[in-house]
Amino acid sequence: MSEAILRVFRGDANGGEEKEYKVPVEEGMVVLDALHYIQAEYDGDLAVRWNCKAAKCGSCSTEINGKPQLACKSRMDKFPEGQPIRVYPIKAFPVMKDLVTDVSWNYETNKKIPEFTPATDEEFTMYQDDVERIQEFRKCIECFMCQNVCHILRNHDRKDAFFGPRFMIKIAERVMHPMEKIDRREFLKDEAGVGYCNITKCCTEVCPEDIHITDNGIIPLKERVADKYFDPLSWVLRKIKGK
Repeated sequence: MSEAILRVFRGDANGGEEKEYKVPVEEGMVVLDALHYIQAEYDGDLAVRWNCKAAKCGSCSTEINGKPQLACKSRMDKFPEGQPIRVYPIKAFPVMKDLVTDVSWNYETNKKIPEFTPATDEEFTMYQDDVERIQEFRKCIECFMCQNVCHILRNHDRKDAFFGPRFMIKIAERVMHPMEKIDRREFLKDEAGVGYCNITKCCTEVCPEDIHITDNGIIPLKERVADKYFDPLSWVLRKIKGK
C-alpha cells in the first residue's frame, strides 16, 4: 500500500490555509475516498460536499492541483507518485467552509429563465434530430465547474451581467425546441448577457459530461442574437416596421 500527501484548504470566507495529510492509497481509490479518510482519521470537521460518488450529482466539484474536477471521479493513481495533491474549493463562488462553497447564486439565476412555452397545446411530432439537439444539454449535472472557469464570473465577477455557460445551455435547450413559442433573443442579449462570452471554450474542457457547451449551445445563441440585432438587413426591416 502506497501513501499520498494531500494538501487541503482549511478555512472559511475570512481566510484559511493548507493543511497536509498523509493518506494510504488502495487500488481504485479516488480523491473523495482520501477526503473521507481524512475525516475519519484526522479531522472529522473537514467540510466537503458530496452525495452519489458516481459522478452524477455534481456535488463534489473541487479544484485539484489547480484544475476543476469531481473528487469522486479523480483517481488517486493518476497523480504523479510522491508529489502532493492540492485540494481546494472552486474559486468563482464564496467559500463557506473548507471545500464547500456557496453556489446559491446559480439557483437564483435559474429562476430568471422563462419556462418552455409550446406554440400549441395540441400533440405534435418531434423528430430525432430535434431530440438529439437538445438532449445533450439535459445531461448537465450542475457541478458548476463550467461556471467556475468562466473568466466573466471568476476573474471579473460579473454575475450581475452574465448567466454563465450552465444557463446558456439551459436557455439553448428551450430556444432549440421546435415548438418553442417565446422569442428569447432580447432576453439573451439584455438579461442573460450572452454577448459577454468570447468563446474561449474553457467551459467545454472541464465538463464531466462532455457537453459541447460552446459549439452546440453558446455559439448558436450568439448567432441568433447577432442576426436580430447586428445584421444590417434586420436593422433596416426594424426601422421600416418602427421596432
